[in-house]
Amino acid sequence: MTAQSRGLFTVLIVTGVAWGLTMPMSKTIVSAGYRHFGIIFWQSVICTAILLAALVVMRKPLPLTPPALWRYLFVALFGTILPNAGSYIAQEAVPAGLISVCFALIPMLALPLALAAGLERAEPLRVLGLAAGLAGVLLIVVPDASLPDRSALPYLALGIAAALCYAIEGVGLGRFGAAGLEPVQLVAGATVVALVLSVPLAQITGSWITPGQGGVAIDLTLVAMSAIHVGCYAGYIWIVGKGGAVFAAQVSYIVTGSAVFWSMVLLGERYSIWVWLAIAVVFIGLFLVQPRPVRNQNRAEAVSPSEAKDFTADQSRVP
Repeated sequence: MTAQSRGLFTVLIVTGVAWGLTMPMSKTIVSAGYRHFGIIFWQSVICTAILLAALVVMRKPLPLTPPALWRYLFVALFGTILPNAGSYIAQEAVPAGLISVCFALIPMLALPLALAAGLERAEPLRVLGLAAGLAGVLLIVVPDASLPDRSALPYLALGIAAALCYAIEGVGLGRFGAAGLEPVQLVAGATVVALVLSVPLAQITGSWITPGQGGVAIDLTLVAMSAIHVGCYAGYIWIVGKGGAVFAAQVSYIVTGSAVFWSMVLLGERYSIWVWLAIAVVFIGLFLVQPRPVRNQNRAEAVSPSEAKDFTADQSRVP
């Protein structure tokens, strides 16, 4: 293994393990009484500050053309507001490890949408991967021993709905493109829109968060979670650019596995044999639906910035 390969694997592992850590962190924040749109607002504030600073350092503008604004709104809704709200509500009753399994379904949920949009062809192995994802969900939902409380089923459905939103985001960007926006520009613009939209939503739903109301430790956890998310996203885009989309797809396994591990270590979560079987089946599904190598290029792994963003949203987005 070359030094470059070792470097790629190192960044891949660090990114996946750190990204997985955000799942029990968000569960801790929710358990402290902080709620969906209030969390989204402060997370957007922190991420906006980091991303706008990155644009300044990179000397990149934030385009405000109509095509760019529409994509900011689309990504804000389906990449932040709706999925984050769903996942935060779900975490009120569902273990963090199970929510991470829901997010592992994103590529499988994206496949039928991509088929309908004409972006993919119905390859037998990938359709089999979709079936594996469905089987994984059934292993969690059907057995009585799979969930700590059967009343949590509607909350689990919200977790799956959150994953569906990310799949819609990825397929939508794949269908209509990123309007020439680079990943940091697109995410920065969408985060600003999410910040603006979350203010009235937090007020209307009574989920507004005043700093300090949950204690300094919880506020610091929220700041750390937001910073880790931005850092991991940047690391992931770097991996896609250097190692290619196919190689970067492996982060899905690491994120899900590390989220389960961190949830067990930090939150004391324990899972039934049905959940472990579900995780194994979902991993098989991930393997089957992962993107195929790009052909007819001097370097098969070459990916443009806009393709990197589309792939990120479609394959392994983590809130």
